[in-house]
Amino acid sequence: MKEPTLYQFERSSLLIVISGPAGVGKDAVLQCLQERGCPFHFVVTATDRPPRPGEVHGVDYFFLTTDEFAEMVEQDELLEHAIVYGQYKGIPKQQVREALASGKDVIMRIDVQGAATIRRLAPEAVLIFLTASSEEELEQRLRARGGDSSAQLQKRIVTAREEMMRLPEFDYVVVNRDGELDQAVDDVLAIIQTEHCRVEPRVVRL
Repeated sequence: MKEPTLYQFERSSLLIVISGPAGVGKDAVLQCLQERGCPFHFVVTATDRPPRPGEVHGVDYFFLTTDEFAEMVEQDELLEHAIVYGQYKGIPKQQVREALASGKDVIMRIDVQGAATIRRLAPEAVLIFLTASSEEELEQRLRARGGDSSAQLQKRIVTAREEMMRLPEFDYVVVNRDGELDQAVDDVLAIIQTEHCRVEPRVVRL
């Protein structure tokens, strides 16, 4: 009779994408994960938009000039990039590869268009769609952010509605209700823990 096999389980690094329309709280969720001391590599996105008050280069974003961003595109140094509301955004490749190689889970927050690109490049990535509890709540958040003209605000609202239609392209959905940020973060952590308990682990190759 054949002896039973003792399986050897190895922990694989996960590539986790947190996406969703503008105003759903992607930055707030990531900040909360960082404040809790979660042992993840948080990917820093490059952009050619100017920093908002309080934002720090290399922490919130890599703030580049449009020429610097174009040079990174030309040299194929970005995992994905897109024009979002007239501004360039992209994920530098090297930091993602190095973090995965180190054994860390990698978390990136990107727009819905960018998430689709990551799905094509890395089908084993875990895609989490973050949303508000209702369209009305999301619209209120977008209005409360300020800094947009009426035309820009209307464009964001229309884009958010279009992005909500792409929910089926994601693996999970997390609702970030007003005043319940901690619960949304708990839900994200539960998803990550669940993924690490898969019998057939996801193996990301970039």
